[in-house]
Amino acid sequence: MKIYTRTGDEGTTGLFGGGRVAKDDLRVEAYGDVDELNAVLGMARSIELMPRVDEVLVPIQRDLFAIGALLATPNREKMAQHLAKARIDDERIAELEQAIDDGEEELEPLAAFIIPGGTAKAAALHVARTVCRRAERHVVRLQHQVELPTVAVVYLNRLSDLLFTLARLANRRAGAGEVTW
Repeated sequence: MKIYTRTGDEGTTGLFGGGRVAKDDLRVEAYGDVDELNAVLGMARSIELMPRVDEVLVPIQRDLFAIGALLATPNREKMAQHLAKARIDDERIAELEQAIDDGEEELEPLAAFIIPGGTAKAAALHVARTVCRRAERHVVRLQHQVELPTVAVVYLNRLSDLLFTLARLANRRAGAGEVTW
């Protein structure tokens, strides 16, 4: 199989389950943001290896593949299959919340806004958080046009909170302080 197909040379792309849309279609923008988030998380994992933080990120990257597939699939039955395969449900959301709670146990309570930065790993996690927020906004906009499972928005919302917590945790574990606003 060749990596290039030439089918997108006219500005369209194929969706899972068939059909083509313009490359600037909101659906493509939403799953493109999720793909970008996944890549940024891969970059964050490659910086300053931090076992307990990185171990949380690998399953999230798998989840993001499923969410991207969900967003690229206009067929409701196939959407349900993607969600079931990844197990993105209320239980998974609870696992993200538990990871946030676990991380916060190691951190000082927030008393001010945190300026993104610190170590390279923390900075990458802050970038991932902002990409996650953009993906969430585009998925919400897409939800206004097509029916999507609400768990996709809930997942991205919780994930951005987790990424903020992990960025703070990465700084703390590296002995780097936080700059407040």
